[in-house]
Amino acid sequence: MADVLQVEKREQLGSRATRRLRQSGRVPAVLYGHGQETESLSVSLDQVKALLRHRARTVSLTGAVKETAMLCDMQWDPLGIDVLHMDLMRVNLSEKVEVTVMIQVHGEPVGVREGGVLIENRHDVDIRCSAGGIPENLRIDVTELAIGDTLTAADLVLPEGVELMTPADSPVVHVEEVRSEEPETEIGDVAVEPDVISKGGPKEGEEED
Repeated sequence: MADVLQVEKREQLGSRATRRLRQSGRVPAVLYGHGQETESLSVSLDQVKALLRHRARTVSLTGAVKETAMLCDMQWDPLGIDVLHMDLMRVNLSEKVEVTVMIQVHGEPVGVREGGVLIENRHDVDIRCSAGGIPENLRIDVTELAIGDTLTAADLVLPEGVELMTPADSPVVHVEEVRSEEPETEIGDVAVEPDVISKGGPKEGEEED
């Protein structure tokens, strides 16, 4: 079931109005798509935080607008703490959309128990599915991964109706052998040849005996 967002229309636009809006505890947003006019809205910050906790991708809008929408983008402050703006796109729950979802790594590889290290090559992939069937994440089991083995996007577990858009041969995780560091050579272990101050015949200005 999609999360519900109570939205209000923004009558005043511009940086000053947006700043006052944020100070009042609301987040500015825009709603677009399906060939309809873009609407400027605002959402309660508390509802936005709940949306993030639930990791919802589709929402039901009520209040000033009654639509089903997909969360397309969020703008954050430089510290990544506060949401500054939201982009919402009108969707039907049955229509196909392309989205990016996170990868969830499951298990401890055999290769790690043998002394290797697990390397994650990527943390998300692109998929295509119905707007109402977007998975929270995609799981990949690394339990049988030995040193030198690699799992690709093709090894991800895809729910029914989900199509992988990222190239299937794109590496996701691999286990590599830990390289031992070569010991540093101490100065005392190196035989240093003394500088030759003079060698052979007489110095300039001296005569041979």
